Amino acid sequence: MRRPTVPEAVRPFAVDADIPVDIGCIKISRAENFPESGPSPWLDHPDALETIERRLARGEITTEQAEICRYWTAHGYYVARGAIDPATIDEAWSAYEAAIARGDLTLAPEKAAEDDPHPGRYLNPHLKVEALDRLLKHPVLINFSSLVLGRQAIPFQTIASHKGSQQSEHSDSIHMTTYPIGYLAACWVAMEDIHADCGPLVYYPGTHRLPYLFSHDVGISTDDFRERGYAAYAEHYEPAIKREIADHGAEPRHFLARKGDVLFWHANLLHGGSARNDLRHSRKALVHHYFAEGCICYHDLSSTTSAVHGPVESLPTCGASSPDIQVREKIAS
Repeated sequence: MRRPTVPEAVRPFAVDADIPVDIGCIKISRAENFPESGPSPWLDHPDALETIERRLARGEITTEQAEICRYWTAHGYYVARGAIDPATIDEAWSAYEAAIARGDLTLAPEKAAEDDPHPGRYLNPHLKVEALDRLLKHPVLINFSSLVLGRQAIPFQTIASHKGSQQSEHSDSIHMTTYPIGYLAACWVAMEDIHADCGPLVYYPGTHRLPYLFSHDVGISTDDFRERGYAAYAEHYEPAIKREIADHGAEPRHFLARKGDVLFWHANLLHGGSARNDLRHSRKALVHHYFAEGCICYHDLSSTTSAVHGPVESLPTCGASSPDIQVREKIAS
């Protein structure tokens, strides 16, 4: 696969909200406490297809990039076959396994059954394994994410797994939220050939166009999550997502990948882990998340701030006197 590059026309600009906010005054980082504001990522705009054609005609993107962008706009994902070469895959996974063997990383069992032979997931192994950090910053992954976001992508998070998660369908945006909404891109890197019975990643094309569902929308209060954690999430959010899938007739697809294949997806694409029909099969993979430069990043579910990526001149601390800054009179709990 040729490496997508960020169009020169959009490279220099940070993500600025149409409605500036005084982030120091957002005491509880939840979606309902931020204004409904653009700009949206360029491929989410109603005229995205026309914009793609204009940029192609001006030579800002290549023919291949234009096709990627059209597909992303319609379906909310893209599969890049053989995007990462086998040597890079082998180096990264071997380094991960070596770190586990040395005791640098400790994996919880997360057993699906007593005879489950594979260990659980590990969050952010790139912080301890240099080869995984290099893969997170691989030009193919950074350039693709930057292309679809329309802004420079900044690596945020990795998850490594030996086996299928069997995680219920969800949108990443309740876990990794941005202001303005939508400036997240994710990818799933196959570190081995994926067997149909291992519990492949399942995703629902086109669901990125459904309304975003946040904690407030499904009745999870800050106190509820603080006191009951993911029990509240399972009780309220997961059934709401299943209803959305059923109500819109969304059809599942399973990512039966070959080693080095990468599935990229939109911030709001519904996806999860399918059932592990045969526990003997591993599902070695890395999940990467990227935010756009300049956006505010927070976790709607846990109501915590993550980061402000990039230039922050337009995002002052609480008490700024500028009349252009919107300060909410009441912060919802």
